[in-house]
Amino acid sequence: MKKNNIRKISNIIEALCLHQDMDSIRVLEELGTNSSNDEIRELTARALIRKNVHDSLTVALANKGKGINDMSTAVAMSTINELLTLENKDEAIKILSETVDSHSDEEVRENARSVKALMALS
Repeated sequence: MKKNNIRKISNIIEALCLHQDMDSIRVLEELGTNSSNDEIRELTARALIRKNVHDSLTVALANKGKGINDMSTAVAMSTINELLTLENKDEAIKILSETVDSHSDEEVRENARSVKALMALS
């Protein structure tokens, strides 16, 4: 993808990050986290974390193949780094705990457990 296009998409993702409505989270999830481009998925996952609300954090922390569970290590690590920079980590820790306790996929539970432990150290 051309650098100019990535910059335009990045601006759209940032604008969606600033919106407080649920539709912005839905658009980020449906279009951004499902992109075939790692850079777009990375930008999207970071935006979802920065929103720091239950629904956006759930997308990035508790969904297989998205955010911390992305197959791309660059996307997963970028999501974790963004998570560690949050001032208020309470909702994220709550979602990670719920994921560890009740998610049906073992890999998602293990990732949540690891990230939760990392956050406890930060």
